[in-house]
Order: sequence, then structure tokens, then C-alpha cells
Amino acid sequence: MSARYAIYFSPAKHSAWWTFGAHWLGRDEHGDTERPQPEALGISPAELTGITAEPRRYGFHATLKAPFHLSAGHDEADVVARLGRLAQTLASVTLGPLKLANLGNFMALVPEAAPEGLQSLAAACVTDLDDLRAPLSEAELARRQSAGLDARERELLALHGYPHVLERFRFHMTLTGPVDMAAAERVSEVLARDVACLNLEAPLTLDRLCLFVERKPGAPFQRVIDIRLRA
Repeated sequence: MSARYAIYFSPAKHSAWWTFGAHWLGRDEHGDTERPQPEALGISPAELTGITAEPRRYGFHATLKAPFHLSAGHDEADVVARLGRLAQTLASVTLGPLKLANLGNFMALVPEAAPEGLQSLAAACVTDLDDLRAPLSEAELARRQSAGLDARERELLALHGYPHVLERFRFHMTLTGPVDMAAAERVSEVLARDVACLNLEAPLTLDRLCLFVERKPGAPFQRVIDIRLRA
């Protein structure tokens, strides 16, 4: 039961957005290989390595169903099969322009406006696959409930193993771990032009479900399969 599985969205490998994210984080999540990070004016190599350490382990992505252990009687092949059936029922979502945002204490990319169909797609990933998820242990529940959750978030945590789902879901593609305001401003200055160009030249569409796996506790998440949305 040591492995954890997650349903993410990540752009197609070698696409413009994927190249941007893998370069920024310094990692190709397909083969768990390093990539050179950019020489960012105003951010030293050591600082960039440090502020991207946490998201680097997960790869460039947006969470649709947060990491979970498998429930009894299920294996990875079951997850792949169920993901394939779910993808047949879901249509691609045009995300529209993305913008840099400071989400509490970390930097991420979020849609400038709420994309049509995104909330229902994310909800389907949570609810339709939830029987594959083992319940959280008492220790896991206690640890996550101590993170300042409100009553509804505690309810969602108990129901689905994660508090930021259904109406509390917010699409975001994480770019840093915790940063102070000064570092957040430097990240915004460094990335603003790249993000603007990508929005103009390669508008991003959520067109696939990606299965990521953490093979053992603390290991980097690896991207094992992409399944295109077919509805």
C-alpha cells in the first residue's frame, strides 16, 4: 500500500506549455530526469532550485484527483481501465488565458476567467473514481484537519480524502513552494513575458487525464500514462 496514485492534467510532452513547465521546475516527470532550469534575471540558481523543490517532485500539473492509496482489491491496471472509461465521457475544456497568481504562500498559474465545463470535469474525476481510493488513516485525517480547514472542507476531506474538491476546487498549476512576497514578485517579473507569449501562441486546452504514481513514500511522482478525452 506504499504507492500513491493521482489524476492530474499536464500538457502533452514537448508541447510549448509542457516545455515551459518542465524547464522552470527542472524535471521531466515522464522518466524522472533532470532538465536545466532557466537563468532567471533577479533569481539566483540556488534560489530557483530551492523555491521549485516542492513542485518539482510532483511535475508540472494541475490536480484533478489528489494523491491516494488504492482500496483493497484494486491495482494499477484497474485505475488505468477506469480512467479510460471516464475519459470517454468527458469533453476537452478550453482553459483560456492563464495568469500568474499568489495563492496564499505559493505561485501558480490559474485561468483568468472560469472555463466552462471545468468544475464538472474535476468533480467527475473525484466522485467517479472514489471507490478506488482507500480511506484516509486516522493519522492522515488528523494531520490534514489541523491545516486550518473550515467545516465544509473538513466534510469534503472525510468524504473524498481531500478538502479542495467539488465547489472548493480551484484549477492551478503550481510553480513554487512557499515564497515570501519579495520572491513572489521576482517570479512574476521573470515569468510574465513567457506566460503572455504562451497564451497568445499556444492557448492551453485540458484535453487529457494523466496518471501519476508515487512508487514509495517521498519518491518523485512519475507520469505513467495519458488518456485523451473523447466525448
